[in-house]
Amino acid sequence: MTISQIIADIKVYDTIIIHRHVRPDPDALGSQSGLNAIIQQTFPEKQVYAVGEEEDSLKFLTEMDQIGDEVYENALVIVCDTANEARISDERYKLGKKLIKIDHHPDVDAYADLQWVSTEASSTSEMIYELFLHGKEEGLKMNDQAARLLYAGIVGDTGRFLFPSTTAKTLKYTADLVNHKFDRPELYDGLYRINHRLARLKGYILQHFTLTESGLSVINLTKDILEKHQLSASETSQLVGVLGDIEGIKAWVFFVEEDDQIRVRLRSKGPVINGVAANYNGGGHPMASGATVYTWEEAEALTADLEKVCKG
Repeated sequence: MTISQIIADIKVYDTIIIHRHVRPDPDALGSQSGLNAIIQQTFPEKQVYAVGEEEDSLKFLTEMDQIGDEVYENALVIVCDTANEARISDERYKLGKKLIKIDHHPDVDAYADLQWVSTEASSTSEMIYELFLHGKEEGLKMNDQAARLLYAGIVGDTGRFLFPSTTAKTLKYTADLVNHKFDRPELYDGLYRINHRLARLKGYILQHFTLTESGLSVINLTKDILEKHQLSASETSQLVGVLGDIEGIKAWVFFVEEDDQIRVRLRSKGPVINGVAANYNGGGHPMASGATVYTWEEAEALTADLEKVCKG
């Protein structure tokens, strides 16, 4: 069984380095650092690291380790929550001795020596808890920090248990996790609190969103708009769901301009959008995906593709 083999590999390797996708969300960080915490709690003698670029708005959850290339020699590398190679944060994931993929997205790239992909899972954090349960009799240990991180990942990817991906298993696992000692109100506050600058941008979005006959809504957040609101591109991720309750919107896209690229955040209430994301340097879930374009002309082309999906 794949889970058993993953646990066996974790036991064998003295150095384990855990990656996840770029522009991390709570599930990427929760699964990555939650697995890190479980391994460190179980095998304190092992060298275990979580790597990738930092996300300022989520530093309250966890922070990344800084390691040199030489650490990858003879290391086991595990990539969490990442369907395709292009989205793996920190390209050094290729430098290890063995590579494992653990993910709940539709399988795009089979880039690992061993992979466990479960699209039925609400989140990769849910999968990590399942891995813990599978290995519990073999000695895997859960601590409060791991429980906090996995709970945050599940909450983030289920939209506080509102998304259809939430199952009886999801709720059972989270019921287990809340038996550990961590401050849930503080965690929710960190995940969903917005500052006054984001609140004003939220108002701007609600005043300026468009809606086509097919049910597609588009928001362009240029550098000028971000500068006016004194916000970074990454901070706007907290507002991507703001259009979800508006009647008539089937799918929506945020184009967020940076110095050298335009971040694309796509969401849907029906049309399958991850195929569009995959055509523009991205990927993700059928109803929630991310992508990258480099010009506003590309943004218009992506919008046209989304329009076709909505009409279909």
